[in-house]
Amino acid sequence: MVGKILTQTIEDTEELISYLEAGCKPIAAWKIGTEHEKFGYNKTSLKPLPYFGVCSIKSILEGLQETFGWLPILEENQLIGLSKAGANISLEPGGQLELSGAPLDNVHETCLEVANHLAEVKTIADRIGAGFIGLGAAPIWNHDDMPIMPKGRYKLMAPYMEKVGSHGTQMMFRTCTVQVNLDYFSEKDMIRKLRV
Repeated sequence: MVGKILTQTIEDTEELISYLEAGCKPIAAWKIGTEHEKFGYNKTSLKPLPYFGVCSIKSILEGLQETFGWLPILEENQLIGLSKAGANISLEPGGQLELSGAPLDNVHETCLEVANHLAEVKTIADRIGAGFIGLGAAPIWNHDDMPIMPKGRYKLMAPYMEKVGSHGTQMMFRTCTVQVNLDYFSEKDMIRKLRV
């Protein structure tokens, strides 16, 4: 987990190397973070959750905020995410709900964090008739079934992704993943972890 925030455009290889080197940390300072994405769906229609409505992504976010004390993240007065205790809940382009976990000391803590998150999401989802499924790709939905979330960058990304490859928009709207963020102490350590 690179320590400094990138504030300028990287212009060449040396600048990229310098940026990555700045993220090196001693082993005693290492943390681990988890990113966990999942698809929400309406249990009656089996369709993906739209942003608006009774059974919706917005209802999930509002329920997590009201019931479990998450703080709102807004973009142009739209609720697009939540934050609490170093973790964030955000929206991927097709309504995938993502936990971006806090930097924690070990994998056991990340496991507990994800389990607590899933329990909270299930509590709210059960109230509104929604379910969540963690699969790599949307099971039966086609591209036209997927909603687009009200984040400005997604409206810009979708047309661009259509131009740069044959499956870019499919990846944006119809895939989920679980990711791990790891600290490293050297370039060699970073490369080894990336390859694993």
